[in-house]
Amino acid sequence: MEKKKIIAVVGATGSQGSGLVHAILNDQNGEFRVRAITRNATSDKAKELEKLGAEIVEADVADEKSLIEAFQGAYGAYCVTFFWEHFSPEKEKAHAKNMAEAAKKADLKHVIWSTLEDTRKFIPLDDDRMPTLMEHYKVPHFDAKGESDKLFVNSGVPYTLLLTSFYWDNFINFGMGPQKDENGELAITLPLGDKKLPGIAAEDIGKAAYGIFKAGKTYQGKTVGIAGEKLTGQEMADKFSKVLGKKVKYNAIPASVYRSFDFPGADDLGNMFKFNADFAHEFGKVRDIEHTRKLNPDLMTFEDWLQKNKEKLK
Repeated sequence: MEKKKIIAVVGATGSQGSGLVHAILNDQNGEFRVRAITRNATSDKAKELEKLGAEIVEADVADEKSLIEAFQGAYGAYCVTFFWEHFSPEKEKAHAKNMAEAAKKADLKHVIWSTLEDTRKFIPLDDDRMPTLMEHYKVPHFDAKGESDKLFVNSGVPYTLLLTSFYWDNFINFGMGPQKDENGELAITLPLGDKKLPGIAAEDIGKAAYGIFKAGKTYQGKTVGIAGEKLTGQEMADKFSKVLGKKVKYNAIPASVYRSFDFPGADDLGNMFKFNADFAHEFGKVRDIEHTRKLNPDLMTFEDWLQKNKEKLK
């Protein structure tokens, strides 16, 4: 029997990585096995993955040498950064560089880089439609990833740039879910106007990535955009109402108001939603739902995701 090829997954216990790890583990007859890369092999999540059959390897995206060792002998790697842990675009770019260099030195045959648009190609720094943040960025957590694309493109390793979408999981993890307003009514508050936002369940990103790996050379050297559904704020509120069984309103606010909210990264997210709204056509066009479903036949709609996570949203 032919030996299975290893896919090394950076951030294996995180939102995207765990989706890919589970997709590989659940495909017992597939051609791949998984190497779950994590900073802490003794964490509960890492131990759980090990129990399910994943090989656990410790490495840190801040340490290129540890990544080279973790990638050694693997066929491919899934590379992702963790902006919301440190809020530093510079760190994100440094970590991307480490992963791209390690992939080259370990002679990988395919790397998927989880990325987003560099919004400065759409809105130059001197464009005052939105404030420039941290002196060099419009949407820091987008721009650093987009700027890092070239590191993978120029690495010499066969690559796929995977353009992800808004995680619906943000409604749980970022506190963006329905909140009571001053009248005691539930509402979601987003600066999207009437524009559609491509969204996806975080675990479906990993499953789509698995579809890309399984397709061999088909997506190498290409950019692939993925989404589960494209919905307006009102459509999302209506689906919340249906699944939760109570009225949820859509509170459309200006991006400037969102940026002023008192939580870390509010300015970044305010600019992100403004970019999503102003460039809804361009942003949506490169994220094809039917194509995403071909990569991941289990792709969830927003309503599917809400049903699955109903208890966490109450």
